[in-house]
Amino acid sequence: MFTFDSAAGTLAGLYGRDFGGKASGRYRIPRKLLQEICGRRRLYEEDVTALSRALLEKGYVLIDMDSFFVVMSANAFVNYRRAGKEILAHHAAAD
Repeated sequence: MFTFDSAAGTLAGLYGRDFGGKASGRYRIPRKLLQEICGRRRLYEEDVTALSRALLEKGYVLIDMDSFFVVMSANAFVNYRRAGKEILAHHAAAD
């Protein structure tokens, strides 16, 4: 029986697999293949949200790029630089 948790498990498992010339890591997956994994003819916004939440619980992020999706480790975002109120205030003053 399909659950978003089982689909998230499949996507998380692909992250560690060797394919596409890489041993593991981020990847993209066509919308049609994701529909197949989810057992759906169409993916509605609430389906993508539920799948995103289930995948985030496993430590991964699902990014909707319209015709395909990207799966990345949530840890990839930890070292991004932070934008705070100070930088926004400085930007507004420069305009």
